[in-house]
This record gives sequence, C-alpha cells and structure tokens, in this order.
Amino acid sequence: MITPAKTAMRLATALAPAMMLAACASVPMTDSETIATASLLDTDGTPTGEATLMGVGDTVELSVTVAGLTPGEHGFHLHTTGRCTLPDFTSAGGHLNPSDEGHGLLDDDGSHLGDLPNLVAGPNGTARAQVTIGTSRDYVLDNIFDADGTAIVIHADADDGRTDPSGNAGSRVRCGVLTPVT
Repeated sequence: MITPAKTAMRLATALAPAMMLAACASVPMTDSETIATASLLDTDGTPTGEATLMGVGDTVELSVTVAGLTPGEHGFHLHTTGRCTLPDFTSAGGHLNPSDEGHGLLDDDGSHLGDLPNLVAGPNGTARAQVTIGTSRDYVLDNIFDADGTAIVIHADADDGRTDPSGNAGSRVRCGVLTPVT
C-alpha cells in the first residue's frame, strides 16, 4: 500500500538531484586564471612541491603543495627577490614589504604583503594551503612582478606572527621563484 508519506518521500527523492542542479546553476562561478607558478626546491635542489598564483576576480590567491617537511607548522612568506640560490636561499632577500609595515599577521599595526599564514605539515610531511594575498590584484601583481621578481620561501619553524623581521621562523628549507605563465 502506497501511503501519502511514501509518495512524498518518492517525490522528494526524485526531485532532489534536479533541485541541487538548479541551486548550482544559480550560483555564479568565479573564474580563476593561472598567473604564475613556482617549483619549490629543497636545500639540495630537489623539487618537492609547487605553488600556483591565481587571479580570482580582483583578488590573487596562492596555492601551495609541498612534501618532505617536518610535521608541524612552518613559516611561509613571499620574499623580495626571485632567486633561490642553494643551499640556504638567502638570495631571496627579506620579506616582500613594499609598504614598510611591521612583520606578522598578529602585528598590532597590520601585516605586510609577504606575510602568509603558517603552513601545517601533516605526519607524512605534506602541506597544502590556498591563501588570498594582499588587497587588490593590481597592487599584488605590481609588487610581485617587479624588476627582480619574488620568491616563495618556507621556513623550518613556525612564524610567531609578530617578531620583526622574520617571525623567528628559522632557516629557509624550501624556495621557489614565481614565474609568469605566458
């Protein structure tokens, strides 16, 4: 015997996929474009990950996947010079700080363009993150693609979010130069 409750359940089950598709169709999809990529090298020069800089509307996002880190938090920054000379990556210079701000996402006066949240490597040493960078797309890209380029640097330790200029994040263990996609 088919009861009104069973009829209602069958109708709901039949209509659910159509309603989900309709909901998806009504949400505008944000197009993203790949602007630049970087191969992340370890201190021996071995590629251990990659980063992708993407334009999403008027914002810029950085997506990173890296392996071989010690489990836990690692400082993660944009650095002023697009150079990753082995073995210590000091050639990448300091943090990208075009507005001469203090260091750290927890700084009372605000952070600078190169400050990014810590990466968290799982027990297997792999970390993945996607973060929005800066305020406007034009500002971010003008500063990243200046005359000497920009490097992405991952540090051995966590960034404390305050200590100027480096956040006490320790040595540089990964580095990659952002190269525009043509």
